[in-house]
Amino acid sequence: MNDTFASIPQLATLVGQASRRRYSLQTLRGMIAARREQIRFRWDLKRISEANPHLIDDIGLTKQQAEEEIGKLPFWQRSTRMWRQR
Repeated sequence: MNDTFASIPQLATLVGQASRRRYSLQTLRGMIAARREQIRFRWDLKRISEANPHLIDDIGLTKQQAEEEIGKLPFWQRSTRMWRQR
């Protein structure tokens, strides 16, 4: 039982070190570019699903997969159809 509690400070030290990772500027730029590409893909997928839903099959996605991917957009970007109906 004492061995378990003795390892907790060591674990906390390892977790603290992992949370203070340093990334190079090039790595951060790459991460930002990848995130922007994901957002752009989801936004385009949303527009395709609204305008031409039959094209989703052409890109190799099911309707369920497309809806899951669109669901990852922020809520204010997902519900534009609701605002346009008014």
